[in-house]
Amino acid sequence: MVDQRGFIYEPDPENPGWHRWELADDTRFNAQTMGRMLVRPEGARTCRVRMFPERRHSNLLDMVHGAVTLALIDISLFAAMRTLLSGDAAGSVTLELSSQFTGAGSLDRPLDAVVEVMRETGRMVFMRGTVVQGDGDSHLVASFSGIVRKPSHK
Repeated sequence: MVDQRGFIYEPDPENPGWHRWELADDTRFNAQTMGRMLVRPEGARTCRVRMFPERRHSNLLDMVHGAVTLALIDISLFAAMRTLLSGDAAGSVTLELSSQFTGAGSLDRPLDAVVEVMRETGRMVFMRGTVVQGDGDSHLVASFSGIVRKPSHK
């Protein structure tokens, strides 16, 4: 289903329990850079956003490029708003994003951002999370916190 702001957010038939998180316009950043992405809630205040690293996401060490990890983090804030709060992800903007890299992501398995909504006010959403890989999230790639401003309704 394409919503009024151009997002495709619908159950993914190949991955039960997950929803597609894509832009209908495949010429924009998310589609061009990130590729296929999925999202699922993991409780009332937490969701998981998954990407599938490919060679195009690699650096010269054959690991996931840090810029791709940062893009996943930023995109995950908006996917969490849409999934957990029914927020207007398309009309919102990132106000602050802090990240700490703790390891390198590998290209051979999905890369997940696990996002927790800490607080929502009338204008802002405060979130934090981790980027992980492996069984049971055994490999920590990064941790982050972010603030997103909701859209003005004028």
